[in-house]
Amino acid sequence: MRHAGREETTVSDSHNSRSFAVGTMAGVNPPLSASRFLVRLAKLGRLDSILAPDHLISVFPRAIWDADFTPQAKVVRSPDEQFDYAPLLANLAAGAGRVQLGVGVTDPIRRHPVLLAQTFLTLAHMTKSPPILGLGCGERENLDPYGFTWDRPVSRLEEALQVVRTALTSTESFDFAGKYYRIDSAPMDLTAPADRMPQIWLGAHGPRMLELTGRYADGWYPWEAMSPDEYGRRLNVVHNAARAAGRDPEAIVPATMISMLTARTPAGIRQLMRHPGIRYMALLAPDAVWARCGAKHPFGEGFRGLIDLMPHRLTKAEVQEAIAEVPDEVLHEWLMIGTPPEVLARIRALADAGLRHAVVFPTAALVSSADAAFGYGVVLWLAARLRRQAGTPAA
Repeated sequence: MRHAGREETTVSDSHNSRSFAVGTMAGVNPPLSASRFLVRLAKLGRLDSILAPDHLISVFPRAIWDADFTPQAKVVRSPDEQFDYAPLLANLAAGAGRVQLGVGVTDPIRRHPVLLAQTFLTLAHMTKSPPILGLGCGERENLDPYGFTWDRPVSRLEEALQVVRTALTSTESFDFAGKYYRIDSAPMDLTAPADRMPQIWLGAHGPRMLELTGRYADGWYPWEAMSPDEYGRRLNVVHNAARAAGRDPEAIVPATMISMLTARTPAGIRQLMRHPGIRYMALLAPDAVWARCGAKHPFGEGFRGLIDLMPHRLTKAEVQEAIAEVPDEVLHEWLMIGTPPEVLARIRALADAGLRHAVVFPTAALVSSADAAFGYGVVLWLAARLRRQAGTPAA
């Protein structure tokens, strides 16, 4: 999908050529200057997107948040200091240029779908590219502690998608009578500029969610690591659902979030893998990923990873014991680990399977400022290399 007024990047091989975009994730902790710097970096480096997460509680436990875990603790007092994504994106929009801004992802439980539509229609007037509304079913850490009801989340999301889509496009008052949402002759007169209609991306992994992506979404945004074969298989489910709904499957952006661990040499990568902040990332993987590696997840059978995680209830001893159980095999299964050329080759393999928008987060930012600088430099290098490979002229 072509972004309005934005030159496409392309990845190609001897068999095919397709548009390709590279983005990254924004931090949502104070100070605000860190997010502003990342936007300037993305604009200068011609990245395509920056997505911000939406959390009330960080995925990193406060109990272990110190300088031994990550140097970020010297700047960020608590990992649970989380900016609200909407005013953050509005603030960043002024300096983003054509970089596409969005949330990856929020849920329609804490935020009513009509309010989500209003927020992103508003953002569309502040940005120069269509803002991305990433939606998912929600995560326990953001819901249970605050008293939100988390029942039948996929059915609730399906209704929310219908409401959001109608609110984004309706030219007159509309009604909706569902189990979870009711709209009674309600107007939504705010409209987006013609070239900046917000895009709905779905954080989908299972069969029902993949089907909803094909029926309602403008983009597919999984965050679990997948092999190219598995990525292609699930994308085929999305495409089949789109065809069944009378939609053009090629209009849906196949994206993914990539947690990248990279260094100049294999020895440097092995050193990074010993760091507790990096080993902790394996705990975000579901128990099924651990089982594929012949291991049992420290948080128990049936643990669904980030969806079930309650980091603020973990003690420092519990986190340290769990980190000690992490096998290297799980890290390799869950993160994209390799030297820059190896990472490039793996992204190209995903592109061959249909990927068109990679949102790359350099996890070594947890280790040191130098590793963070190198990691973000690799993100820019990946984008530039993919452009040069296609013969796209420099901006």
